[in-house]
Amino acid sequence: MKRKVDPAVAWAILAAALYAVNSPFSKLLLRKVAPTMMAGLLYLGAGIGMLLLIMARRLSHAQTNEKRLTRKDLPYTVGMVVLDIAAPIFLMLGLANTTSANASLLNNFEIVATSLIALLVFKEAVGRRLWLAIGLITLSSLILSFEDASSLEFSVGSLFVLLACVCWGVENNCTRMMSQSDPMEIVIIKGFGSGIGSLAIARVIGEPMPDPAYIPLVLLLGFVAYGLSIFFYVYAQRKLGAAKTSAYYAVAPFIGVALSLLIFREWPGFSFFAALLIMIAGTYLASTDAA
Repeated sequence: MKRKVDPAVAWAILAAALYAVNSPFSKLLLRKVAPTMMAGLLYLGAGIGMLLLIMARRLSHAQTNEKRLTRKDLPYTVGMVVLDIAAPIFLMLGLANTTSANASLLNNFEIVATSLIALLVFKEAVGRRLWLAIGLITLSSLILSFEDASSLEFSVGSLFVLLACVCWGVENNCTRMMSQSDPMEIVIIKGFGSGIGSLAIARVIGEPMPDPAYIPLVLLLGFVAYGLSIFFYVYAQRKLGAAKTSAYYAVAPFIGVALSLLIFREWPGFSFFAALLIMIAGTYLASTDAA
């Protein structure tokens, strides 16, 4: 008998595939757009794109049973926006100081951060396989974080990517607490709140406005890699929870690595492939955890 794929799992994997395009294409655009400005425009693209979709839904009079956000969601909404301002900025700074493939693989540390916070703060169940997966992913992340294993010189770029993962780990749990509400509304708040906040920071620190020709490209990337990805991610969280959704979402870095190798033709060293094998094992255990 053929086993049916759980729709929530399909949504999580689709969210991962959409997000996977972020690292390699952001790396390309960072040649023309400053990091904090890029982070703001990516989220703004997510908000604008989802606002257009929700307007189209209302104009078509399509019926929806989605719940609106309420006052009790306010603390999680604020936390979500603040963390979504910090995380992409850290990621863009990381991408500017390390390879796209390295950053893509390091993104899996988000599983560790999300799972630990889900367990310790929100009391989600974390099984033994997921604990082992967390250990393997952490080990892989440590390997990727050192430029030279012989001298143990820490990579600044990798540190920024890991900081982004921690921010997103906390933010995933904030979003989980609102996941019963309309995903479109959540993405719009994320997009405009985090986008405007990041753009304001960019101007305060003196980053220049990008060439207008590149702005539509960044906005489009933001709509796909952030907007649509978050939309399906929230749907997945409703059934799977924060820890489990992040485990399935772990397919994203591997797609990102493949795209990075194709686009940049950067052939990584031995430590990258050692970390890749460990990360694959950790991701498999995380995605097959039954807790």
